[in-house]
Amino acid sequence: MAILEVKDVNKRFGGLQALGNVNLSVQDNTVHAIIGPNGAGKSTLLNCLVGKLIPDTGSVMFDGQSVLGRKPYEICQMGISRVFQTPEIFGDLTVMENMMIPLFAKRDGAFRMHAIEAVSSEKGLREEAEKMLDEVNMLDKRNMHSASMSRGDKRRLEMAMCLIQKPRLLLLDEPTAGMARADTNNTIDLLKEIKAKRDITIAIIEHDMHVVFSLADRITVLAQGTPLVEDTPENIKGHPKVKEAYLGEAA
Repeated sequence: MAILEVKDVNKRFGGLQALGNVNLSVQDNTVHAIIGPNGAGKSTLLNCLVGKLIPDTGSVMFDGQSVLGRKPYEICQMGISRVFQTPEIFGDLTVMENMMIPLFAKRDGAFRMHAIEAVSSEKGLREEAEKMLDEVNMLDKRNMHSASMSRGDKRRLEMAMCLIQKPRLLLLDEPTAGMARADTNNTIDLLKEIKAKRDITIAIIEHDMHVVFSLADRITVLAQGTPLVEDTPENIKGHPKVKEAYLGEAA
């Protein structure tokens, strides 16, 4: 069963056709990677999925409901969370305070910075945050200011902030960008653990093929805004159209 359906999506920026007749079907409880060379339209497509951009034509359906025209917070409330290419956390706050922000928003539908101390004192919310931090192996850093952490830990915190909202679809925009290999491998292990423990679908945009082939059940390859091929990782590796898109080889 498809949880995310993209049909005939087109998006232009002036004379540039960023997306052309994109069709994408992401099956429930799978990891689906979207890859392609620079300028292929990956980020534009992702922004259409989370309401940051509205396609010129076409439809984007999540669990049978259109996401088009909805505000980003409404899409989040539908069950879609996004991890950005650069970790989006509050550097001046501690790890625990960062975790309280999505908890407060989930409970009351809004977040007010002056209320963080009151929220942090609530036992139930704090226990929920600590449980999630323990799941991503960051409980011992709960009192650390997040700005001082490594990029890998910042990414881990951002994922925890997304997961505590209990999304059904997690969108990852190059989650290992700028990481050392050790942090990349730790992130791969974390995502495998998340997938094993939760009923969740993951769609990932990633340049690192080590990450893609370690995680993906299905892969869609974009080139110049148009899907070239969708298949299993095994079949994608040697596909002539994929080689041509990345290496310029004749098919």
